[in-house]
Amino acid sequence: MSKTKSSDSSKRNSGNAYARIIEAIFSQKFRPGPDYVEFARTDIEENAAFLNIPLPKNLGDLIYSFRYRQPLPDTIRRMAPAGRDWIIRPIGRSKYALVASGITRIPPNPNLARTRIPDATPGIIEMHRLGDEQALLARIRYNRLIDIFTGVTCYALQSHLRTTVKAMGQVETDELYVGLDRRGTHFVLPVQAKRGSDMINVVQFEQDMAMCAEKFPDLTCIPIAACAIEDRLIALFAFEIAGKGEQRTVALSAEKHYQLLPPDQISAEDLRLYARNTLEA
Repeated sequence: MSKTKSSDSSKRNSGNAYARIIEAIFSQKFRPGPDYVEFARTDIEENAAFLNIPLPKNLGDLIYSFRYRQPLPDTIRRMAPAGRDWIIRPIGRSKYALVASGITRIPPNPNLARTRIPDATPGIIEMHRLGDEQALLARIRYNRLIDIFTGVTCYALQSHLRTTVKAMGQVETDELYVGLDRRGTHFVLPVQAKRGSDMINVVQFEQDMAMCAEKFPDLTCIPIAACAIEDRLIALFAFEIAGKGEQRTVALSAEKHYQLLPPDQISAEDLRLYARNTLEA
């Protein structure tokens, strides 16, 4: 059996095991009425033992899997109110909650226009990159795509920031930018990068907003998601808080797709088109 087939089979098997564990936890904890089901990491251990399922090496992989790789089992999804689906939020150290939300996963819009950008990524970076996520973040950084997308002059402050947030526990942000606009407003822009089949999940942006409110209370937060649609086709998303009180939720505020190309593949007609669109906007 090839390594690829073996890896695919392993993922399917772990996915089925994870589904059985999360179904058992939900069945124990769910009560009709509240759109909120609390559980702890110890519940994963206890139900895996009860079901005679070997524990994953990293218990957090079960949570990660249902956030970004696969949907929750249908038996759980059917119990969400109409028009909603469940998301898994952190609510403290090794504690989580399944919460019914109106927005969960956000795929790139296949009908969105592509903005052609001359690729400024240094060749030596392309030669020695160590993974798809690293390549995506490097291309964003060297092509100043966060600046272009937001209209804010941005500077990379820290990569792979890992910290703790009250009432949430540990959070991790792939890249953190700070920025300045022409009015002197200071911004903090946490960036989450997604590669391969991993989906953009609203929970990460709730965590990013909470982290920025705690660590950078005087800066305006703009959470950003980045997704590699193709090799050099990058989708960027911006988010904001919508609603009030218990109805507050994360909402998508902007999406743009950028195609990185060698400079000689961007024509005068492309430039005239962009100039015309700018004047008409």
